[in-house]
Amino acid sequence: MALLLRKRLILIEEESTYGTDPTPTGADAVLVRDLNIVPQQSDIVSRDLIRPYLGASEQLLANTRVECTFSVELAGSGTAGTAPRYGKALKACGFSETVAANTSVTYVPVSTAFDSVTIHYNVDGVRHKVTGARGTFTVSANVGEIPTLDFTMTGIYVAPDDSAQPSVTYANQATPLIFKQGNTTGLNVMGLTTAKLSTYSLDIGNEIVYRELVGGTGEVLLTNRSVSGNLSIEAVALSVKDYFATALADTLGIIEFTHGTAAGNIVKVDSARGDIADVSYGDLDGIAMLEIPFTAIPSSAGNDEVEIVYT
Repeated sequence: MALLLRKRLILIEEESTYGTDPTPTGADAVLVRDLNIVPQQSDIVSRDLIRPYLGASEQLLANTRVECTFSVELAGSGTAGTAPRYGKALKACGFSETVAANTSVTYVPVSTAFDSVTIHYNVDGVRHKVTGARGTFTVSANVGEIPTLDFTMTGIYVAPDDSAQPSVTYANQATPLIFKQGNTTGLNVMGLTTAKLSTYSLDIGNEIVYRELVGGTGEVLLTNRSVSGNLSIEAVALSVKDYFATALADTLGIIEFTHGTAAGNIVKVDSARGDIADVSYGDLDGIAMLEIPFTAIPSSAGNDEVEIVYT
């Protein structure tokens, strides 16, 4: 019988021991979009044999791992102080999770003791288990669209099997809001709180390495992080804000916005020390826009270049 690609699901659960499948259930299902998997991603090693005739040599596969990509809507759990279902994926991307009961859930980057998750990707009864998964993500927000968190996760290869799809329970993912005036507030671009924003993106920039050493086992390592982003705002007079001078002065400043209107579904994305690079002009509907690339810089305390807060 043909497998229906439409009938896919993804389960995500934290690992208590790295690389050990915690056996996620239907209660660990995450509501996603743009779900894809590279079930076998290997380094190709050719034998390159020299023979008295033409033809290819055998190819051997090394360092076989799995890559899974998916997007989640940038929305809270629906209850203040309760983590969104996809919070486990955030933690597996090098973030800590701090819960203030009935109030907030805050994610900030860490530089040690990284979490990992097991992912079960099931396409109409064929299950791919991905253990020891870690990854990176981007925040994408465009006016008139649903803002998203876009994940790329890498994990250890496990032979797939035939497994009936479990009954899933989707929870702790509130209905998203369109990124627009009224739904999105608290905009601050290097001190200008009256900026008119069209697009915003933020790349966490984790460097993910898969390796297998003799005497060891397959492992996904998070080896570095460099958070950067881009935003497009309506151009303003230099007397209002001179972003060209700000870029040359290497001045650091806040870049943040808050999305959502009701408790339990409000998300703030904050870079307290944004460092903007060369500013250029863009065009939107015949209106001059400023295209502003930036890098999020940690303070001397470290691990504070970006903060995602759910309230």
